[in-house]
Amino acid sequence: MEMNDEIEEAKRRYLTDRILTATPVQRLLMLFEQLISDLRVADAAFEAGAIEPIHVHLVHAQEIVLALHDGIATDDWEAGEHLREIYRFVHRRLVWCNVKKDRSLLPACSEIVARLYETNREATNVRDETVVA
Repeated sequence: MEMNDEIEEAKRRYLTDRILTATPVQRLLMLFEQLISDLRVADAAFEAGAIEPIHVHLVHAQEIVLALHDGIATDDWEAGEHLREIYRFVHRRLVWCNVKKDRSLLPACSEIVARLYETNREATNVRDETVVA
């Protein structure tokens, strides 16, 4: 095994271990962080005119948005359906960006995702402080 292969294998093991040992809240934040990363890379790919990375990262972003959408328990939370609508909105625009290679909707999607991430991050900090106190 070459050194680069060993390094890649170590990275994969680390990431797998990180995911498997994370709490559900930490996993949620990891999904948002990856989603934000995918949107940034797709935006940079638009800037560079790199079609394949645009497609790859927007498809991955769409998959994450669908996972976030599907993870909402609407039976237990009245506002859950409203949040699902937001995810469907973002998903439709990401599909449009990808199919039409139209960058114009990407900033709005990125802004919505960033706000959702910050809201969830703040909510977890409040919850953690409550548990500790």
